[in-house]
Amino acid sequence: MAEEKDEKKDFVVKDRRIFSGENLDEAETEEKETPAAEEDHASDSPEASEAASEQQPEPPPQFPEINFATFVASLNASVLLQLGAIEDPTTGQKNKNLPMAKQTIDILSMLQEKTAGNLSEEEGNLLKNILYDLRIMYVKEKQ
Repeated sequence: MAEEKDEKKDFVVKDRRIFSGENLDEAETEEKETPAAEEDHASDSPEASEAASEQQPEPPPQFPEINFATFVASLNASVLLQLGAIEDPTTGQKNKNLPMAKQTIDILSMLQEKTAGNLSEEEGNLLKNILYDLRIMYVKEKQ
């Protein structure tokens, strides 16, 4: 075990993220070294625009408020995807997975049972209508 501690590591980990102090110093140095005349011409090129946009971090994506309705809508979208009713956003293709669709419909059904009496009228109707529509679609796809 003493030998393991004495051995040197074969690699070094360096944090190269933009927000680290080391890279901020390098970025400031690079900006100071660029002459003003070159900056004017560089900003006109598309490459400069892309480079400038890469340096600025993108704002985090805005997600809808998480509540019961958005949760049910998310499960609804999953079933529609599994039934092949909508395209998979990652592949752009419609794929059917009926066992997964049935399982997700069963999850929604269980959710309806477990939340009975605890939902607002609007939430209860949303869940009831979505379940009805999904069950009809599932039966049509199963035939």
